[in-house]
Amino acid sequence: ASTHGLSWFPEYVNQKSFSHLKKNWKANTVRLALYTSEYNGYCTGDAANRRALEKRVADGVKYATKAGLYVIIDWHILSDGNPKTYQKQAVSFFKKMAGKYKNYTNVIYEICNEPNSSATWEQIKQYAGEVIPVIRANDPDAVIIVGTPTWSQDVDIVAQNPIKNQKNIMYALHFYAATHKDWIRDKLKKAN
Repeated sequence: ASTHGLSWFPEYVNQKSFSHLKKNWKANTVRLALYTSEYNGYCTGDAANRRALEKRVADGVKYATKAGLYVIIDWHILSDGNPKTYQKQAVSFFKKMAGKYKNYTNVIYEICNEPNSSATWEQIKQYAGEVIPVIRANDPDAVIIVGTPTWSQDVDIVAQNPIKNQKNIMYALHFYAATHKDWIRDKLKKAN
């Protein structure tokens, strides 16, 4: 399950919702979608907005943990497209998050959700090379999800040149049943 943007619909980040997802929908994970650039984005809003978003993340982790859910802290890029746009802010954010949640076994870090076609794998990989070490310094065993080019569709390109010397790294492949057909399944098969 996923929240919508934490700035847009914060009312859905609550204990009742997360417990309902676990009990009634049999969910095992909830994603906290922290947009970087859109309306009151983490990187485009003011300091008070950043504090409010960090509080929503903290509340989301608390509610997910109490409900027995994994929780993805999602650095959700959209109009910025290329994760390098706000790399400095991402490094600072994930350093803070990994320091805070280093003893949580249910926290997963998604360092760039859906880089779009303006970002090459080399750029995303360079960005990951800056962000992953700050997470690992505090949370050496955490699972880290790295987005792939073209809105997390080009996992086949990533498989040809993966991130080296890191453990617990996952690569995102987004599949939309209504529009993604055999061509995206072929990318997944090629990546295997």
